[in-house]
Amino acid sequence: MTRLSLLDLAFFIAETEASPKHVAGLHIHQVPKGGGANFAKQLYEEFLEHTDVQPPFDQVIHFLSAGLMPSWATADAVDLSEHVFFHKMKAGHNDREALYALTAELHQPMLDRSRPLWEVHVIAGLWDKQFAIYYKMHHAVADGITMTRWGVESLRTTPDDDRVTPVWTLDHTRRSGGLGRKKRLDQAVAGTVWKQLTANSKRAVGIGRLTAMLALEAVKLTKNAIALPFKASGDTPFTGNATPGRQFATAAVPMARIDAIRKVARATLNHVALTCLDGAMHRYLADEGIALDRPITIQMPVNLRREGEKGGGNKIGIILVDLSPPTDDAYVRLRNVGYSLRNVRAMIDSVAPEAVETYTILTGLLGQIAGTFKLADVITPMGNTLVSNVPGPDHRLYLKGAPLLEMHPVSTLPATHLLNITLFSYAGTLYVGLIATDALPNLGRLAAYVDEEIAALEQAVGIAA
Repeated sequence: MTRLSLLDLAFFIAETEASPKHVAGLHIHQVPKGGGANFAKQLYEEFLEHTDVQPPFDQVIHFLSAGLMPSWATADAVDLSEHVFFHKMKAGHNDREALYALTAELHQPMLDRSRPLWEVHVIAGLWDKQFAIYYKMHHAVADGITMTRWGVESLRTTPDDDRVTPVWTLDHTRRSGGLGRKKRLDQAVAGTVWKQLTANSKRAVGIGRLTAMLALEAVKLTKNAIALPFKASGDTPFTGNATPGRQFATAAVPMARIDAIRKVARATLNHVALTCLDGAMHRYLADEGIALDRPITIQMPVNLRREGEKGGGNKIGIILVDLSPPTDDAYVRLRNVGYSLRNVRAMIDSVAPEAVETYTILTGLLGQIAGTFKLADVITPMGNTLVSNVPGPDHRLYLKGAPLLEMHPVSTLPATHLLNITLFSYAGTLYVGLIATDALPNLGRLAAYVDEEIAALEQAVGIAA
């Protein structure tokens, strides 16, 4: 059995029917030439033939174990009919809106903890001879970056390679290197105590630095050097006690447009994307009759893995970022967001990953207490929404010759938030996935504003339409 880390365990502790803890991806494919009308159904049937399920897709969670700590154990058997499903969209009800509605429906329920925590749904009958695959996995098994890497490993880089290797047939627990089992074990035992001491030391020093930064910001001896928790405005519809219903919307921006803005404004992709999201959210709030007097605060996951580290589970921290003070000038907004992100980068670089992870667990615990007691509607929120940025492949991928046209991220909602936004780059396009509860009005309008804010930023930096 493999024990869970504290961060992985937190996803189980925080999980409820109103706030399931799984992440997902919606892939839209084009049926290849000669594929036929039944291509997606035949692909689904071929999926079911791949019964050699590998870790972690054969793992089940055990909450009562010999060590009294939750752990992963290998399932006696994995019945693919309980994990792989087929859907056929009806004629006249097979457009993008219908697909997103089905995605929201599939994303709503919790995964069954008595089985390995993943599902794959093949969706046939879409517009223009297209089909989709919705992949769903519990957040305790993998974070978004890891899930993306696994998914890419199961696809092909050329259309003429029609081999099918479903993601669950690849052993994602492999490690590089040719050391024998005994030698690896000896090295692990020899280094465990030293590694733990080193990690604890880095954790203590890092938490001390973070505490000092927060204290200086709280007494206003620094200005916007670090975002303070529980200072976000509570007057937005983005926060509150999460409800079970889900809705899903997307925006897609060509990377060439973003790169043109970056070049002129000397900005990064994150600067541009968050500036457009900030503008879109303020426009959305204005439609709802809400005008803020302070910046929108986002919770932003950051990857804490060291270069080359490819383990499963979660290795992320969640830090707060104050976006721009309210302004109608897109260029001023870009500069303000850039300033905040540079401060965040400096903060992250100044402390060890272990400290950021501990800070994430502690602040998450406070948020969980608010969620457990349904206090999200009455207390100051940790942040107004979550925004993640998951890098994807920059080249086209294929599944049995079927080009992968679009990759849309679908994230999870904390118990205290009604909206989560994920950015995902793939093959020259930045996809923006918005998942929200049914309580948030007009999610599609917020997605549309992202496109409009890109145009506004282009105009602000002097790029001709």
